[in-house]
Amino acid sequence: MKVGFVNIFGKPNAGKSTLLNALMGEKLAIVSHKVQTTRHRIKGILSEKEYQIVFSDTPGIIEPKYKLHEKMLQAVHSSLEDADLGLLLVDVNENWDECDAIFSALKLKKSAIIVINKIDAASEAKIKEAVGFFTSKSYVKKVVTISARSGINKKRFINVLLKFLPEGEPFYNTEDISDLPTKFFTAELIREKIYELLQDEIPYQTTVMVNVFAEKASLIKITADIIVQRESQKAILLGEKGSMIKKIGTESRKSIEGFLEQKVFLELFVKVRPKWRDNEQFLKEYGYH
Repeated sequence: MKVGFVNIFGKPNAGKSTLLNALMGEKLAIVSHKVQTTRHRIKGILSEKEYQIVFSDTPGIIEPKYKLHEKMLQAVHSSLEDADLGLLLVDVNENWDECDAIFSALKLKKSAIIVINKIDAASEAKIKEAVGFFTSKSYVKKVVTISARSGINKKRFINVLLKFLPEGEPFYNTEDISDLPTKFFTAELIREKIYELLQDEIPYQTTVMVNVFAEKASLIKITADIIVQRESQKAILLGEKGSMIKKIGTESRKSIEGFLEQKVFLELFVKVRPKWRDNEQFLKEYGYH
């Protein structure tokens, strides 16, 4: 049986979360067109009779500006340490030299595969040029091309990965799809709606903390706080006569019910915590370890 950790690295918006979701056949990582959406290391456990692959979606590699960014980079570094195989994801339309510099700096100790993504938005000539560019790099064992959004040939893709993984016993129960609690995914689905419904900097200055997750006979009762940095941001999140928070709540509830396959009662509150992104105590409280 092949068993191993396959960790996905890349610049923000390369498509890491979309790839994880496509491989798992489940929505484990929230997706947004905005950069820096992923803040945590999110593991997806894919178990079949012949293998167990533990995928990790990691935050995009950026220059840290806040303690929050430092925590995000720590998640990347922890993924580097236990990777049996690195998937280095490249948006085919990105600057390849910048990607090469980032990947070289990772100093991966194990094998790495370059995954050139978004080929549906590029010409054949450009795709061929990208493959040639990365094939010559010393840290690359293989180059594959995909479109994570349009759909990938999952069986073919997995077979490529299995060639680089060791034999062993499963790390996790074969029924598990992640090692993260349901509360985590609930908070992430609420945060995704904030990214979808609000523009500019507001989504980046918010986080979500689930305080109550109570499973009743007929539904699940969830109470969550949306944390912001300023009173003006709170006003935007609430909206005129509470219109925005109501919309966020309605859309979030639909997503959570789809994920949990159960009826949900969702209650949202907005709280102001000045400079929470640079406060070690707040970051720990909100799950950024």
